[in-house]
Amino acid sequence: MPKKDEDEVRVLFVEDDPAVAQMYRLKLELDGYLVEIATDGEQAVARATSAPPDIVFLDIRLPKLDGLGVLEALRNDTRTRQLPVVILSNYSERELIDRGLKLGALEYLIKSQTTPAKVAGGVEGWLKA
Repeated sequence: MPKKDEDEVRVLFVEDDPAVAQMYRLKLELDGYLVEIATDGEQAVARATSAPPDIVFLDIRLPKLDGLGVLEALRNDTRTRQLPVVILSNYSERELIDRGLKLGALEYLIKSQTTPAKVAGGVEGWLKA
C-alpha cells in the first residue's frame, strides 16, 4: 500500500472479480479513500498482516482461501484482530451470514442490494464501530 498521510483512510477490498473490484474502487477513491485490491484469500491475509489497512471489505467466495477463512486468520493475528471487516457477498444463506458475524464482521452486505455509494458512505461509521 502507498505511504499514508495521517488523515487518509486505507481500504483493503478483497474481490476476485476485477470488474466488481474496479467499480467499488472507483467510488471509494472518488470519496478520498486509498484502495488496495486483493484478488484471493491468501493475498488478502498477507496484505492485511504486512500493512494493516483501516478497514477491509471482504467477499466470501474467493480462490485459495475463502472469505470466512480470511476473517478467521485476521481475528487470530494480534496485528489484525481489531481490524474492522465488512463482508460484501452475493451469497445470502443464513448460515454464511451467521458465521461471518460470529467471526467478528461488523456487517454482512449482499452485493445485489449494496451500491458502491452505500459502501463508500458507510466507511466512517464502520471505522467508529
